[in-house]
Amino acid sequence: MTWTVPEVTRVAGSLVAGEREMLEGYLAWQRTTLLHKCAGLTGEQLAGRTVPPSNLSLLGLLRHMAKVERIWFRERFAGEQVERLHDTADSKAADFAELDPARAAEDYARLVEECRLADAVVAGAKLDDTCTHDGEVLSLRLIYLHMITEYARHLGHADLLRERTDGVTGG
Repeated sequence: MTWTVPEVTRVAGSLVAGEREMLEGYLAWQRTTLLHKCAGLTGEQLAGRTVPPSNLSLLGLLRHMAKVERIWFRERFAGEQVERLHDTADSKAADFAELDPARAAEDYARLVEECRLADAVVAGAKLDDTCTHDGEVLSLRLIYLHMITEYARHLGHADLLRERTDGVTGG
């Protein structure tokens, strides 16, 4: 039996909430939108590089965002000593280059788990809480904004990749 990405319900955030709830809601919407863009596809379809000469794929985006979630929330903000995902000499390229369609379910589950773990490490934190990275002090507020923009940028890629995969557009 071939694994396919499950359907997801996208989280709709409040339009009138306070700042923390709004940032959490928009990030949740971005996260679930990426999963939604992959719903119904097989590992082979996720791994397809449908916009040559780019090596982008939906599976690569899932892998990349799992790594980004881990780095920004767990490693940088919480200071956890966690192993880097897809850590090679060219770590950025590994997210998109070393794809195995047979491991798509595992890569998908890793992103879902990294999102859950990220939410857990910031659950008791305030938006003004900080961490230091490369000599710069960063607030949790900035991390939320960075993650929202990171997802938004890649959701544009996901739109194109999905349309080229099976013609599905929008949403």
